[in-house]
Amino acid sequence: MENRRKFPHLRQDFTASLVVFLVALPLCVGVAVASGVPAELGLVTGIVGGIVTGFMRGSSLQVSGPAAGLTVLVFEAVHEFGLPALGVIVLTAGLLQLAMGALKLGRWFRAISVSVVEGMLAGIGLVIIAGQLYSAAGLEAPASGIGKIAGLPGAAADALGSTEALASLAIGAGTIAVLVLWKRMPKKAQLVPGALAAVVLATVVTQVSSLPIGTVEVNGLLDSIQPPGAGAFGELANPAIFGTILAFTLIASAESLFSAAAVDRLHDGPRTQYDKELMAQGVGNAVSGALGALPMTAVIVRSSANVQAGAKTKASRILHGVWLLLFAALLPSTLALIPLPALAGILVHAGWKLIPFRGVVALWREHRGEALILVVTAVSIVAVNMFEGVLIGLALSVVKTAWEASHLKLEVIDKGAGPIQAYLSGNATFLRLPKILDSLEALPQDRPVELDLSGLHHLDHACRTALENWAERHSSVGTEPVRVTSPEPV
Repeated sequence: MENRRKFPHLRQDFTASLVVFLVALPLCVGVAVASGVPAELGLVTGIVGGIVTGFMRGSSLQVSGPAAGLTVLVFEAVHEFGLPALGVIVLTAGLLQLAMGALKLGRWFRAISVSVVEGMLAGIGLVIIAGQLYSAAGLEAPASGIGKIAGLPGAAADALGSTEALASLAIGAGTIAVLVLWKRMPKKAQLVPGALAAVVLATVVTQVSSLPIGTVEVNGLLDSIQPPGAGAFGELANPAIFGTILAFTLIASAESLFSAAAVDRLHDGPRTQYDKELMAQGVGNAVSGALGALPMTAVIVRSSANVQAGAKTKASRILHGVWLLLFAALLPSTLALIPLPALAGILVHAGWKLIPFRGVVALWREHRGEALILVVTAVSIVAVNMFEGVLIGLALSVVKTAWEASHLKLEVIDKGAGPIQAYLSGNATFLRLPKILDSLEALPQDRPVELDLSGLHHLDHACRTALENWAERHSSVGTEPVRVTSPEPV
């Protein structure tokens, strides 16, 4: 009775923690393998996300851990700088997140264009899908995003000529089929998360059939944890690493805070404190980096599972970290039974869910500029790389905002007799100047003009000078001088 008073939601949180653990387990392993690091490091990040970040204030119901959204970036970082440097990158990114949270910058991430974030996730999704299709067939994937997509026809031809590749693809395809169809199963069956059910079924089929399929390589939890040494910190002398650190920081922060906003819409409990949540993510990444593990973000898949399972407090996410720790400590050898194409299937499914197909169509109908930013960001990530793709998206977003901020309307009223009346309203900046001048210069030269600028919110120097010059030219052919109505005479 006393425990019930101290922990009134213990039963709900305990049940939810088990659900989240079962959802997180295959994802932690799958993200690690896809990132090109030992599978145990995915579990380490999941444990830190639950036990360390889970204790901290910010968003009480969202769950942190290794995310599919950072898979591409981690793979590129490990390929370029080596696995030992990954811990330094993640640690430094965590410290930057802590600093941004302390400086109250968390709320500013909400100002990032949603189209850029969705385009980022869509680009990541495309690269994940393309890369994991090779893994599902047991083939080596090309390094670049374009290479992965361009090489798919050749990979398909190679797979069709190999019995082992076809068997591997069958396991991957079966995993995806289970994930897609699991929601149609009876409610009692759905108590087991689809990802876990798919991995278990794939493992059983592979073991029973003795299929020649690669499985997860197990090194042991303690052997996999490699805190960065002096040599790894020496990589900070390489200027190129700072672009990667910045990319980790911005993308992990944006994904976590957008996830927090989404989770807030799923429940009626306390709202997210964005600056504190950013600091919580920073602490988690600093600890993960110190252990040489993967970066973490708040993950919407685990967070929504936590809310839907009935979680009421942060106890559920802390307990899910405890269950991951117990599994990693007591049952690590079971990871060696998991077939790699099953994990590839889970990530193909996760990558597909990152692509907002319906959202793009709806956005195109209502805001074509935003839809264009989304598509260009996604394509840039595939064609170039993660960091530069996001920068291209952000630059387009800024240009679009500047263009919209310079909205200017010219209304001309010609009654046939007397002066022509021209009304300018909005923001007169150099961006819209050519079009306005074309319209004004098209007015009859032999008629007087009254130019009303009282509807302008802003008139920059370039526009002011251009309008003065146009007024002089119009009045120089023997017509009455242009009459201007403005709070500040032109």
